Amino acid sequence: MKKTLSVAAIENGTVIDHITVGQGMRIVRLLRLAGHKHQVTLGLNLPSKSMGYKDLIKVEGRVITAEEANQIAVFAPKAKINIINDFQVVKKFPVELPESVKKMLCCPNPRCITNHDPMDTLFSVRRFGEGVELLCNYCEKSFSHEVC
Repeated sequence: MKKTLSVAAIENGTVIDHITVGQGMRIVRLLRLAGHKHQVTLGLNLPSKSMGYKDLIKVEGRVITAEEANQIAVFAPKAKINIINDFQVVKKFPVELPESVKKMLCCPNPRCITNHDPMDTLFSVRRFGEGVELLCNYCEKSFSHEVC
């Protein structure tokens, strides 16, 4: 069987690989890639030997920062970041789950003060089995990353 690329290569930029299925669109919104002036390619439900299926994002002309990579980890803890230069991978690293995230998410608890007063949200982050659990600093409710 002949192997073909499902998604075209990029010359310079970032590839976010091994994204948990169903999280690709969320990461596009998180990083505000729809307003990016260069090509953004989103692959959903792509076959993966290690994951079964995965999502993938290729961003031409933009290098993802370490802080952005940590934010990605909340939704795709197994994601890998590939920095591309002249069609070659020049740096590859896994995302790392941050200890906390601020201003990134809204608290899903309708009674939380952050949903009624103008203030930044703050969540503690921890692994919970295969997923991620978020604990609101204000209402102290915990949520799966799937809820947020």
